[in-house]
Amino acid sequence: MKKFWRSTATTALAIGVAALFGPAAAKAETPQYGDELRMVVGSNIPSFDAHIESTFGMIHPIRPFYSVLIRVNPDNPSSPTDFVCDVCEGTVPKPTEGGTKYTFKIRKDIKFHDGTPLTAHDVKATFDKIIFPPEGIASNRIAYFRMVESVTTPDDYTVEFKLKNPSGTFLPSVAMPFNFIYAKKDLDEHGYTWHQKNVNGSGAFKFAEYVPGSHVKGVKYEGYHHKGQPYLDGFTAIAAPKMSVRLQAIRGGQADIEFRGFPPKARDDLVSALGDQITVQESDWNCVLIVTPNHEVKPMDDARVRRALSLAIDRKGGSQYLSKIAIVKTVGGIVFPGHPLAATEAELSQLAGYGNDIEANRAEAKRLLKEAGHENLKITLHNRGVDQPYKVVGTWLIDQWKKIGVEADQWVQPSTPFYATLRSKKDFTISLDFNCQSIINPIADISKFLPGAGANYAYFQDEQLVKWYDELLAEGDEGKQRELIRKYEKRVLDELASQFITLWWYKINPHRSYVKGWKIAPSHYLNQALDNIWIDQAEKKRQLGG
Repeated sequence: MKKFWRSTATTALAIGVAALFGPAAAKAETPQYGDELRMVVGSNIPSFDAHIESTFGMIHPIRPFYSVLIRVNPDNPSSPTDFVCDVCEGTVPKPTEGGTKYTFKIRKDIKFHDGTPLTAHDVKATFDKIIFPPEGIASNRIAYFRMVESVTTPDDYTVEFKLKNPSGTFLPSVAMPFNFIYAKKDLDEHGYTWHQKNVNGSGAFKFAEYVPGSHVKGVKYEGYHHKGQPYLDGFTAIAAPKMSVRLQAIRGGQADIEFRGFPPKARDDLVSALGDQITVQESDWNCVLIVTPNHEVKPMDDARVRRALSLAIDRKGGSQYLSKIAIVKTVGGIVFPGHPLAATEAELSQLAGYGNDIEANRAEAKRLLKEAGHENLKITLHNRGVDQPYKVVGTWLIDQWKKIGVEADQWVQPSTPFYATLRSKKDFTISLDFNCQSIINPIADISKFLPGAGANYAYFQDEQLVKWYDELLAEGDEGKQRELIRKYEKRVLDELASQFITLWWYKINPHRSYVKGWKIAPSHYLNQALDNIWIDQAEKKRQLGG
């Protein structure tokens, strides 16, 4: 496994360095204080509550207001195993009691932005909300913590997690950037939905303003617990759902950076136009678009129909075509491609929709539709109103399905109603959805496909999948983990076709070269506290004047 991680990091670094421009790129630099970061965000905010959200539209503008217990090392964010303390003190603890107990000591110098001291009780209340939410309270990542038996506080500055069994997925799950630390008093006094519309964190920036559909502003928190940080006086996150607007904002100097990623042509246009005024960082991306049929709605309750729709998709051909125009690239199964736990090409070829003979795949798809009584199937693909890659891939899917005689159109909604349809209204037949994870943690990542998981919107039950996933959580041997994942993957993508994969994403981050300190990660959710970013003000003046 170590060989893989070195290879991935080297590849990302090589691409990033090869694409670096700017006169100061190779110098060791001292961070400068002052100025504001202007980021463009390609989505609106469904809510402020990270415990129920899974979108960059929330994490980019809201993460800078909050702390977490531990986080990926901001100086080494490509690593899936390099974690550092945020509100805990010292180094990330090793487990005791045979790998079933983790004890975190909490720093005593942290306050929430309203002045309330942050203690172990806030950490416990936060993880109780995530792991053991009250009836009726959603928690998107509850499945990540199925191994946790209890969270306790022996004293005001100690938190103990007791696990049912040793688990290599526990620390990566704790380190996820969505685990915002909330104040216990806010949860007690205002309830478990208060954070959906209100902010009281202990992060590097204090909430200043939110204008729906326009922007979020944050100002420097002078009491931030990481000494000397943040460097910026503040930031503005500008909502800009259209990619052309975001692109032109950076090109024209109205914005400094976009953290999610641009397609290849946009990168090339910016580099061509701005030369040494632009820096490009690139990386593989732990993010994949998936097709989610609603099993509670006909004809998606029929596995033959779902399987036919997957068989129709030419993934290899799509990779060659779409990677030139969209932020997608790699063919893979449910595990991040290239990871030791991921399927090989030979293993993938045995699954529905991955065979090399696309014409044979489509002939089988037509046969299945006829057998199911849906030769003239008409469907509406529910999709998210985000340019890349949702609309591009959605349009491509409709063309793929047309080749087996399926007539399809798209129903595109902005992010907030898009999520409402998936989560509560359930008024869709088939939808694009995504599995975008932060730290690469395959066993936790594939919980997206687990029936009953908070973020599984296919709405079905399958005892076999649940049984295998429980076995996987308790299995410490990597070889046996791989065998279990292969069975789980075949069940999801082939036997049930309960959900199916399109293509994995590829991350390209061009930004103004005066933005310093930020390093790309294999996820657009990671390294977004903004406490390590600074502005080279001489370089900014050179580029923009003033």
